[in-house]
Parts: sequence; structure tokens; C-alpha cells
Amino acid sequence: MPTYLMLTNLTAEGVRTLKNNPSRVAEVNKEVEQIGAKVVAQYATLGQYDFVTVVEAPDASTMAKVSVELGSRGTMTSQTLTAIPAEDLAGSL
Repeated sequence: MPTYLMLTNLTAEGVRTLKNNPSRVAEVNKEVEQIGAKVVAQYATLGQYDFVTVVEAPDASTMAKVSVELGSRGTMTSQTLTAIPAEDLAGSL
């Protein structure tokens, strides 16, 4: 299944939501699964992004749906990257 990296920044509203309800991260991950994708790993990070999330989705359209759904809430912005295993890249060269 294709893998995607979602680089996320919380908005001020998102920070308030997380502070008031820390379990919201797990709730959102369950919502991602309801859309048809799976959160494989997630990290809170210091620096340019607040979270880095590894997501598996059956196709780019499903991942786009995840991005639009989460972004439409106004609590975060994200950038999504397609991840290709290094050995797959090496094998295709």
C-alpha cells in the first residue's frame, strides 16, 4: 500500500483543541481510518512542523480526501509527501 508523510502545523485553534483535549490526536487518527487510510506512526516534533505522520492509503485520491477533510476544520495545515522505499527506488534505476 502506498505510504505518505503528512507534515502538519496546528493553527491557534488547533493548539487550544489539543491543550483542552489531548486525546483528540487519537480521535483524529480513528477518523482517518474511517476515510480509508491508516496512521502507521505519528510524532510530535519540534521545529518547522508540529507533527509528522506516516500514513498508508490505497491511492492518492484517498490521501487527498484525508488532507482536505482534516484541513477543512481550520485546526491545522499540512503538506503531504509520497514516500517511496529507498530499495524500491534503487531497484527502478
